[in-house]
Amino acid sequence: MKQTTIQHPVSLRGVGLHSGKQVTLTIKPAVAGHGYRFQRVDLDEQPVIPADVKLVISTHRSTTLKSGEVQVSTVEHVLSALYGCNIDNVLLEIDGPEMPIMDGTAMPFVQAIQEAGMQELEQDREYFDITEPISYRDEVTGTELMALPADHFEATVMIDFNSPVLGPQFASLNSIDQYVGEIAPCRTFVFLHELEKLMEMGLIKGGDFDNAIVIADRTMEQDELDVLAKKLGKPSIKIEREGVLNTLKLHFPNEPARHKLLDVMGDLALIGKPIRGKIVATKPGHTANVEFAKILKKHYTEKRKLVGVPRYDPEKEAVLDYAGIMQLLPHRYPFLLVDKIIELSETHVVGVKNITMNEGLFQGHFPNNPIFPGVLQIEAMAQTGGILALSNVPDKGNWDTYFLKIDNTRFKAMVRPGDTLILKLELLEPIRRGIVHMQGTAYVGNKIVSEGELTAQIVRRNKE
Repeated sequence: MKQTTIQHPVSLRGVGLHSGKQVTLTIKPAVAGHGYRFQRVDLDEQPVIPADVKLVISTHRSTTLKSGEVQVSTVEHVLSALYGCNIDNVLLEIDGPEMPIMDGTAMPFVQAIQEAGMQELEQDREYFDITEPISYRDEVTGTELMALPADHFEATVMIDFNSPVLGPQFASLNSIDQYVGEIAPCRTFVFLHELEKLMEMGLIKGGDFDNAIVIADRTMEQDELDVLAKKLGKPSIKIEREGVLNTLKLHFPNEPARHKLLDVMGDLALIGKPIRGKIVATKPGHTANVEFAKILKKHYTEKRKLVGVPRYDPEKEAVLDYAGIMQLLPHRYPFLLVDKIIELSETHVVGVKNITMNEGLFQGHFPNNPIFPGVLQIEAMAQTGGILALSNVPDKGNWDTYFLKIDNTRFKAMVRPGDTLILKLELLEPIRRGIVHMQGTAYVGNKIVSEGELTAQIVRRNKE
């Protein structure tokens, strides 16, 4: 399948569950490779927060993302809707710190996505294929999540709160096509004792019986119900036969379990790639979902690096030789660390650096046991990434790239004289405003020797 986005922008307005403040969410089309991103348009610089599991800072009653000093919370329902509707790339503009809770389901977001229409893009969709069992377990709570091999996405969820009112429940999604009809309409739920504590803490100011199922997990006299009704601004409250503390009819007998499945999908969307496999979750919650998503993303990242090992054929003509490289990069001997480019596309580049004993650095860097320095491996990656960044700029030869930061760097094996260093750089997101965010991986043969996330900026050279 191809990647997708929506055809035109669409907006929703509602209150934040915890803040109780009105917010407007506008979902906009985005290019291939963009993924899901939130933008706080209420702030001066309108910062963007990627929907990335590594940016999760809180899972208390909802999932909250933070980048720098800016955060956005209760993201799981809209992400679940995008995942369930097979939408890969959108920009989510929000004029507040929290997503609107709407009716406590994913359905309003689904309806907005349907109204906007799906647009197929040219780039192929990349899946995270589960090829072996991957699991997470919390020994204290008994929560367990597993990913198992399957040829399409499916999920099964079991909940058990040891409650005489809400017994064990199961919910299943056998195909993503069932999401809109069977999962998206299911409301969030809360136990009465939790509701009272959250109200005392000044939270759930936007909560209402229209957007949450409240389950009475203790006996209540009518005078208590009347006091609670007054706090919530309701004329009266009744306990229905199912133990539900409102007059709304459940959409499904197992609606709580179905909503937990909805949440699991929203939290797993933070991996950044659609899953092809079966998810089995026992007593899931946002905290466990996020920890499991981190494990899955690590597996995906490692697997992708190994699957994408570049193949170097010395007999094949280079895309750029040293002369072509020097037309783009300002580096010269002894600091030009790329000998040739063997692959180059709009989103990735592969370079080659031959390590020889004649390198001047070996006179001082472990001279009796020559090892090519890890910092120079990163520099070689950066120079290779610079070729990718500068290959499409106008007025070639008059631009440079400068480091902004390096993250998640690891050195896994020694590089010695005689080795051929293969340097692969891939864009993690489209280049915007001259900012280039890349994943760099260095190989010797099929073995990863170093890796890291590199962020650089394209800057025009100052000419005297």
